[in-house]
Amino acid sequence: MAPMGVRLSPLGVAVFCLLGVGVIYHLYAGAISTRWAAFRQGSTVDLRDLLAVSVEAAVLGGTEVKKVRDENGLKEKSKGKTREGVEELLTMGDLQSHRKMFNLISNTFPDVMVNSEEHDNTVDKVASWSRDIPTDILDKVEGGKEVPSQSVTVWIDPLDATQEYTENLVKYVTTMVCVAVDGKPVIGVIHQPFTDFTAWAFVGQGSNMSPRASYSDSSPKVIVSRSHSGKVKGFVQDAFGNGTTIIEAGGAGYKVLSLVAMPPSETGSMDQADVYIHVTFIKKWDICAGAALLTALGGHMTTLKGEAIDYSGGPLNKGGLVASVGLDHKALLEKLPNLDPEKH
Repeated sequence: MAPMGVRLSPLGVAVFCLLGVGVIYHLYAGAISTRWAAFRQGSTVDLRDLLAVSVEAAVLGGTEVKKVRDENGLKEKSKGKTREGVEELLTMGDLQSHRKMFNLISNTFPDVMVNSEEHDNTVDKVASWSRDIPTDILDKVEGGKEVPSQSVTVWIDPLDATQEYTENLVKYVTTMVCVAVDGKPVIGVIHQPFTDFTAWAFVGQGSNMSPRASYSDSSPKVIVSRSHSGKVKGFVQDAFGNGTTIIEAGGAGYKVLSLVAMPPSETGSMDQADVYIHVTFIKKWDICAGAALLTALGGHMTTLKGEAIDYSGGPLNKGGLVASVGLDHKALLEKLPNLDPEKH
C-alpha cells in the first residue's frame, strides 16, 4: 500500500519492472546462455556402450535372418528397381531383422538418430540391451568415450545381400551396424548370420580384425558387385589391365571382409581381394560399417575421386567407391579412369 498522499503511476511501475528485468538479465545472461546451450545439446552417449549394443543388435538381427531362411519363409516382394534396372527385394528376413535391430538401438539410445534400410511401423518397447559388453571389447576399448547424442548417426542394414539371400547364396549375407560421429564412421559391426562370426572395429580404439599379411598393387584382385555392377568390369580393366582378376560377389559387407584377414575357421568360404570398387550409386547403410572397419585398420573407403564420404544427412552416396587396406590408396586412385557415377 502506498504512503498517504502518494499515488503510484502504473506507467512508472511498468518501467521500474522492465529496468529490474534488464538488470537481472545483464547479471545472469552468461549462466542462462550456458544452461540453454546445455539444454540444446541434450544427452550424451558412451561409444563403448554403443559398440556393445551394435554388436548385440547385429547378432539378434542375424538370428532372425537365419531363422527365416532356414524355415523358407522369405515371402519376398519387390521394392522397385535400381537405376540399373535390378529388382530390389524385401523379405521377411529383412523385416524381422530390422524390427530387432532398430528397436533395440532406439530403445537403448532414444536421443540417437537411427537410419535403417527398411521401414516398418512395428514398435517393440520391450526390446532392451542386455548390458553385456563382450570381453574382447572390454579388453581393447576404454569406457567414458562420451559424445553428444545429437552428433551421432547410426546406420543399420538388417540384411545385406538380399538378392543372394533369396538365391540361398548365404555366404554373402551380413547384418551391419555403423556409428558415425559428425559424419565420420567411427564404429563398424559386420555380422555373418550363417557362420555366426562378427567383425567389429572402433576407430582409434581397437578391433577384432586385422589386415592380411600382403596385398598386390601391381595386379590386384578386384571385388565388385554381382547384381548392381553397372560398367564396373570395363572400368576395372581400363585401370589395371585386361588380365585383372575380377571377383563378382554379393553384399558390401562381404566385400569389405574379403579385404581383411579372416579367422581360419572362416577363410574357407571367403573370397580374398585386394581392392573393392563400386561405380554406381550405393546407400550409406551398405558401406558405413565397412568404412569404419577399414579406417580402424589403417585402410580407406572413398569415392572414385578420392573424396571422403559424409555419413550424415541423406542415405545416398552418388560418388561410387574405392576401398582398400594395406595398399597405397592414393596410387590406386591415380590409376582409375575418369567416370561420373551419376551418368552410369
